[in-house]
Amino acid sequence: MLTKFEVLETIVRTGALLIARLGSADEAYRVAEAAIDGGIRAVEVPLTVPGALGVIERLADKYGDQGIVVGAGTVLDAEAAYASVAAGARLLVSPQLNPNMIAAANRYQAVTASGAFTPTEVLNTLEAGADIVKLFPAELGGPAYVKTILAPLPQAPIMPSGGVTPENVGAWFAAGVTAVGVGSFVTKAAQNDGDYGLVARAARTFLEAIDNARP
Repeated sequence: MLTKFEVLETIVRTGALLIARLGSADEAYRVAEAAIDGGIRAVEVPLTVPGALGVIERLADKYGDQGIVVGAGTVLDAEAAYASVAAGARLLVSPQLNPNMIAAANRYQAVTASGAFTPTEVLNTLEAGADIVKLFPAELGGPAYVKTILAPLPQAPIMPSGGVTPENVGAWFAAGVTAVGVGSFVTKAAQNDGDYGLVARAARTFLEAIDNARP
């Protein structure tokens, strides 16, 4: 099992978290598999996915000893946090701040990425003990908004979620983000013809864009 330090190091080193928000457990699992084949090292399965805890458990069983971070998303409270950790999640992601969720995650040494948007929310999230601030919804502000937030709060490890693509990922990192969440560009790559090799290819394309964006 990855330690908390190893989970954080993996996310920061690769710069990407795949958000496998899909319509079924089988699709979420197959997309996650293909994305991992393409180089993704951190995967979030939102609890809004039917059978999400089962997907998390399968992924953790298969990849937990291979340095792959398996996480749960849309973790809204302490009860969901505990259930996710019990299923094997080492990363808990929420769209909002719930201090009880963060406390439960810290109890079991799981990494948290807690949602915030305004400067007050970012600061409250840090004070609650979150490891990463998930900027959500990121589309509303864009990289310029991140740069503005980080001017008075340079210590905030921000990860935008929503609307991040290979074309704009350079602007996000130039603004100072720690990592980015990626969804549709990778997860929907096989949607038209069911070729999950396209998911792996999209993952490689996205990771190459991150590598090119960093100094």
